[in-house]
Amino acid sequence: MPELIIVGDRVLIRPEDGEQLTKSGLVLPATVAERERVGFGRVESVGPGHLTPNPEFAEGESWKPTANAVRYLPLQAKEGDFAYFIRKESIELTYQERKYLIMPHHAILALVRPTHADILGELLEGDPD
Repeated sequence: MPELIIVGDRVLIRPEDGEQLTKSGLVLPATVAERERVGFGRVESVGPGHLTPNPEFAEGESWKPTANAVRYLPLQAKEGDFAYFIRKESIELTYQERKYLIMPHHAILALVRPTHADILGELLEGDPD
């Protein structure tokens, strides 16, 4: 199965529809989301980050170990975060029969990052025993 690789400062988000209440208490009704053109969903994957010049790179110093001419400044969004974003900045795509949105990192308005306790609680809630 091929892997979908997100490039640069872009983020792959699995959108969620309807009213959403997060554990931190943020509520965004579906009507507000449409009117304000704000979307929300889970961050599935992020690119390597913002491209920047590498200050350690020097072409004329052959004695130095080889360094790349560029570096990536990591993004703030992480896999698993819940993101609120500007809908018009996103590009919709279908990959392996699932709907996703790809957008630049600057289109994300806010992130809700689950804590270890949140993740443990979700795992225990899903346990039928």
